[in-house]
Amino acid sequence: MNVGIGLPIGDPAALLTWARRADDGPFSTLGLLDRLVHDNPEPLVALALLAGATSRIRVQTEVLLAPLRDTALLAKQAATLDRMTGGRFVLGLGIGGRDDDHQVTGIDPRTRGRRLDEQMAVLRRLWSGAPYGDGVGPIGPAPVRPGGPEVLFGGFKPLALERVARWGDGFLAAAPPSWAGGLFDTVRGYWKQYGRAGEPRLVAQVNVALGPQAVIDDARSAMHAYYAFTGMADRMTAGMLTTPGAGRGGAAPPHAPRRPPRQRGHIEPRPPSG
Repeated sequence: MNVGIGLPIGDPAALLTWARRADDGPFSTLGLLDRLVHDNPEPLVALALLAGATSRIRVQTEVLLAPLRDTALLAKQAATLDRMTGGRFVLGLGIGGRDDDHQVTGIDPRTRGRRLDEQMAVLRRLWSGAPYGDGVGPIGPAPVRPGGPEVLFGGFKPLALERVARWGDGFLAAAPPSWAGGLFDTVRGYWKQYGRAGEPRLVAQVNVALGPQAVIDDARSAMHAYYAFTGMADRMTAGMLTTPGAGRGGAAPPHAPRRPPRQRGHIEPRPPSG
């Protein structure tokens, strides 16, 4: 089981300290969320800086909202991070669930899933070194991994889970292991259906806030406000772990996690890559 940490976004200047301490510790991965209409650092820019300040730990988007981005530029950005980090970059992708993020980019939310599938076909082709199209050559640099960096998909609906088997290397579940087990089983089923070798990488999420009561209260309040649009904010907040013992217990199941926004920190246990 690998344990990663989802970075807090309230103070971007503090992220270098978080990254260096995590790199010196037992953590496997640093994760950073993506939003446009929100007070968060842009993840590809921020992770490039953090990757340069670390030497061992992986850096991961959780999840990058690919439909909001230009596909060719994203291919180049991801390949550059993969190459310059020596393969430490993990590209977590999703479609996003908030209308405001799509509104500011002019993307119709109704087309976001189809757009992501179209983007993945282009990304995989470009990362393989093939030309972009008629009269347009390849877009480099070549990534470290043949076919591009490791790609994980987030989501809950069947089409999102199937996308893992069609295009990805694994699945990011924004839920604890006790809740995500059925999602993992569905992903494994699609994986076999598509004849994929080995096992998908599976990641779940445990939300953790440690410190004085004021810190915990602030984390609960921020998390509740962030997830209010889902209608499940009360349940998600109630599941937050707030003591070291609970945090160690939350990391114990065989499949586990990512990061909630504006938390002081978060533990991401996960199984080794299959």
